[in-house]
Amino acid sequence: MAQGCLKCLKYTMCVANFLCFICGVAVLGFGIFITVKFKMTALMPNVSVFTIANMLLISGIVITCVAFLGFLGALKENRCLLLTFFLLLFLLMLVELAAACLLLVREKEITDQAEKDLVNGLLKAKTSSFNNTELMSDWDLVQGMLDCCGVKNVSDWGSQVPKSCCKDQCNTSQPVYREKGCWSSLKDWFNENFLTIGISIIIICVIEVLGMCFSMTLFCHISRSGLGYKL
Repeated sequence: MAQGCLKCLKYTMCVANFLCFICGVAVLGFGIFITVKFKMTALMPNVSVFTIANMLLISGIVITCVAFLGFLGALKENRCLLLTFFLLLFLLMLVELAAACLLLVREKEITDQAEKDLVNGLLKAKTSSFNNTELMSDWDLVQGMLDCCGVKNVSDWGSQVPKSCCKDQCNTSQPVYREKGCWSSLKDWFNENFLTIGISIIIICVIEVLGMCFSMTLFCHISRSGLGYKL
């Protein structure tokens, strides 16, 4: 009975880590695609580390490496790999908790810096030397995706209102511009998805705890028998 449970636990851990590995590769590939396709570092350089592309890249690399260790450790019944898998998950949870605490403590500073970057980016985009560059492309992308214009409103652009601010077309005599600013749109988007983000983080933590429990259970059994699971 015990051997059957251990066998089931072993293959459950293998399947779960294999699926996590595939998801990690997909997340990494998506992060690379966003990084190449949508470069946003020119828009908010001081908080570019918090961009979605960077988060996807880091998450994809971590998930892929950790899942591979867990899969290989369970499949090969390797104590060293299982212990490494456990320690990496434990360190990952500590980093996640530290990052969450840092974001809560420094939330105002991060948001103020992000708003400052948007204002500075808009001022640079308005100058003739920065027109039709990567910075202007970033603004066109953000304004089109969030259905916004400027940092606070269309008046931020003055007389140099880009075409991405128009609701329909800018070639009319009286174009209709988007009224909402991009900063308020970004905050609204975060507030609307705050619950989803929180639930996702909780689910990730539960999966990490289960992975730690499974790996330590298998590790302890190998330690007692000295010969693996005797399957």
